Amino acid sequence: MPVSSGRHRRPRARRAAVAATAATVLLAAAGAAAGPAALGAPAPPLVRSADDEARIVSATRLDERTVDLAVDSPAVGGTVPVRVILPAGFDARPDRTWPVLYLLQGGHDDHTSWTRETAVEEFLADKEVIAVLPSAGPTGIPTRWRHGGDAAAPDYERFQVDEVMGLLRRHFRASATRAVAGVSTGGYGAMAFAARRPGAFAAAASYSGILDTTAPGMPTVVGAIVAREGLRPTALWGSPVLDRDVWLRHNPASRVERLAGTRLYVSQGGGVPGVDFGNLEGAVLEGTLRGQAQGFVRRLERAGVPVRTHFYSGGSHGWRYWEREFEASWPTLAAGLGLPA
Repeated sequence: MPVSSGRHRRPRARRAAVAATAATVLLAAAGAAAGPAALGAPAPPLVRSADDEARIVSATRLDERTVDLAVDSPAVGGTVPVRVILPAGFDARPDRTWPVLYLLQGGHDDHTSWTRETAVEEFLADKEVIAVLPSAGPTGIPTRWRHGGDAAAPDYERFQVDEVMGLLRRHFRASATRAVAGVSTGGYGAMAFAARRPGAFAAAASYSGILDTTAPGMPTVVGAIVAREGLRPTALWGSPVLDRDVWLRHNPASRVERLAGTRLYVSQGGGVPGVDFGNLEGAVLEGTLRGQAQGFVRRLERAGVPVRTHFYSGGSHGWRYWEREFEASWPTLAAGLGLPA
């Protein structure tokens, strides 16, 4: 992967094509509507964590602020990649700790998508925060998989929330303060983490996320994401009918009361492509997801849980809009991280 001016990005035309491909798969199912040489200071030591037994097996410093890790994860049962973006003053201030911002990928993508598709490194350059981009596997759904009740099924929630944070605190001087933001299936992850782990994240933001996995049509969409990677849809949480209790335990909309005290931001487009005519499928998908996002917000309001929202009339299911929404949500995330907006 080339390194240029601290950015690790692919051309915009390719980005649009990837978004369109993922959207096409979802729409059909829904039926509706070795790295670069290390630079700068050496990477953190390869030391096993004491509590969760996850360990860093390799670390490559791409530039002064970006480190790629390979983590041996007992929760997932294999080696999982993680990208870390350090604050500008990290090396010069060895005695301080830093809050952590999780940036979660979408489906059919990888953990590098935020740095590849946006200017997040530049945006965070003057922010005193560590950003972490952990892999959620090819489906981009950061959850504990069921796989028929197999105890060895991968648990991306435990990997991201527990193992990654343990490593960051030990080797990157992370504090206990953290916030989470995600796109698409990563938006699901942001709200699911905050709802399933009350108090673990001070702020959570979703951009075009699947926030009510049991809303009409959403089990089909979720199943299509899983099937797109050659897996049985029931491998995720089982049958949405026969294993409804499992689906509800993983559904942010079923746990809105547990989001009280967490600063929240939810954005969702209306499905009109605007200037992004190369992603028409993504525009339809965005419209398909709008109703369940609105329903999620209504549940929050009925529960008395404050949320900042932006339901915009245009927009496709793609990075052109998500990057804008990330920057718009920064005051919410910053407040949770204890940083100036």
